[in-house]
Amino acid sequence: MQFNYTQLFNKKQGFLFNNVFFVILNHEGVKDPVTFYFYILAMKTIEVVAGVIKDGDRIFATQRGYGEFKDGWEFPGGKMEPGESPEHALVRELKEELAVDVVVGDKICTVEYDYPKFHLTMHCFFASIESGSLTLLEHEDAKWLDRESLDSVNWLPADVEVVKNLTQRK
Repeated sequence: MQFNYTQLFNKKQGFLFNNVFFVILNHEGVKDPVTFYFYILAMKTIEVVAGVIKDGDRIFATQRGYGEFKDGWEFPGGKMEPGESPEHALVRELKEELAVDVVVGDKICTVEYDYPKFHLTMHCFFASIESGSLTLLEHEDAKWLDRESLDSVNWLPADVEVVKNLTQRK
């Protein structure tokens, strides 16, 4: 059974406790409105940042080289640490993953996406390289893409939402 946890969360049909989103569902077999049976499903929430690095009209995309989503394309970034602002996390993550210092620009969007095993909250920002040379330290490949070629790679599902946002901008 597939549930849209984001939709339930937005409708206040669940609650977040200790970075785990609990969804309360009425048991399908209950016909008596006085009798309540609830299933409580736990889904871990992961909060990450992603940087859309621009060079003129081109955008930098990276291909994951590890883990469950190996070979999928994404905007570089990673997990936020407790107490860390999204902007600071992005600076740190891009230094760790690409060996560059960046200036964080405008926020593009925050994507809420339900993967099968976890809920992802991804804060996305424009970023520009301040110093350093792009070096792949964690990814297996990278490409500079223009607006017309954004659909030429197999984006991870949450990153598809960012691509949609970018293509709708003028």
